Amino acid sequence: MPKKVKRVNKPAGQEADEELVSVKQKKMMLTKAPLCFDSPREFFQSLISPMSVEEFFQHYWEKKPLVLHRSDAALSDYYRSLFQLSDLQQLCSHGLQFGADLNICRCIDGKKKVLNKDGRVKFSQLKKDFDQKKATIQFHQPQRFKDELWRVQERLECFFGSLVGSNVYITPEDSQGLPPHYDDVEVFILQLEGQKHWKLYKPTVHLAREYSLEPEEHIGTPTHDIILQAGDLLYFPRGTIHQANTPPGVDHSTHLTLSTYQNTSWGDFMLDVFPGFLFDSMKSDHRLRCGLPQNLLTCSSFGRDINKQVSVFLRHLADGLEQEDKELRSTDMKRDFISNRLPPYLLDQADLEPAGKLPALDDTVCIKFKEHLLLTVEPSQDDTDKATELAAFVLHSLRNERETHMMGMSDDERGSQGLRFPLTHVAALKQLLVEERVAVGDLQLMQDADKLGLTLGLWTEGLLRVC
Repeated sequence: MPKKVKRVNKPAGQEADEELVSVKQKKMMLTKAPLCFDSPREFFQSLISPMSVEEFFQHYWEKKPLVLHRSDAALSDYYRSLFQLSDLQQLCSHGLQFGADLNICRCIDGKKKVLNKDGRVKFSQLKKDFDQKKATIQFHQPQRFKDELWRVQERLECFFGSLVGSNVYITPEDSQGLPPHYDDVEVFILQLEGQKHWKLYKPTVHLAREYSLEPEEHIGTPTHDIILQAGDLLYFPRGTIHQANTPPGVDHSTHLTLSTYQNTSWGDFMLDVFPGFLFDSMKSDHRLRCGLPQNLLTCSSFGRDINKQVSVFLRHLADGLEQEDKELRSTDMKRDFISNRLPPYLLDQADLEPAGKLPALDDTVCIKFKEHLLLTVEPSQDDTDKATELAAFVLHSLRNERETHMMGMSDDERGSQGLRFPLTHVAALKQLLVEERVAVGDLQLMQDADKLGLTLGLWTEGLLRVC
């Protein structure tokens, strides 16, 4: 992933002015956008219209490409407003860096040639390479700068429950930026300007987990050979081999690539939940705590007897998981998603502050920003003289930084936001997250003091209100 972006300092007051402008722009776009932003599902339905969500997931998702040609002038205009070649000059004033914020490249003789300079991007040089060298401009994560893309990707992250990144590709006439390759993400292409000629090929690795180039002599004939125009949409699953160029006679092409579901497979989920499940099982099953045979770790290979013993343990664990009321818990995936996702679209900072009356036992309360909250159960060890205990955490993304979204921040840089509660509070927390309104007195906790402490903690964090 690209590294964390460094922003240039702005004159005092300019950021506040830009925030006010953004709010005004948002209000204008709410009346102009042909897509429906009322809910995550309604947004995705409008994105893939006229196809239904059910048909898409039944016949296309992770299975085969989908091409949607549109003849909708309003949609074409809206797509064009998301990002244009003419936007680059103003964006270059943000202190963009080669490599981190954008690449310039060209496919020559089936190979990718990167034409980046060192340091800060200058628009004059960028335009020169675009015009004279026929280089493709690959702009990383434009939602950091373009409000409407923030709005689009925030809805998609809510819909998929997975991070959604984006790149913009601007390619001049009769040129190609990248050689044939496949990606490790589900891809949605929105054609914003001009035309793009796409060739798709049968995957050599079904639902690939890694990016890879594929030599043209190995990929066979295309399964799809299409031209996208402004307003069209193309979807293809991870592992689909593809290449694209701007046709002769077309001044330039601009398209947006939306990508999701990286490392979000059943295998990734099992890697995430199995360590916690095994840790919990070891507490209750002494057989898992028995020592290994002497010198096992010094053997060059473990052998069939060890494989057989591990198989016995795995079958026993599987039987216990299926028959007993055990709840799997995430080790990293939940925190990774909530810590890295976009914050709510143009959220007013005043909405994050506690508001209204303090919750009392006879009040009815409701959770705010449910789409940006999650509950997780994790080990927590405050006292090193005691065994590790489990605790409940309510994590949220309300104060995440849009400016660093999908820019490869480390765990130390991004951190997690939220509250910790005793494990005994899990049932009450689920109650609040599932139900629209809950009477404080009806929370599934034994003591009234715990009910008030739970609701007060959430209210103080700006996550709950009396309704």
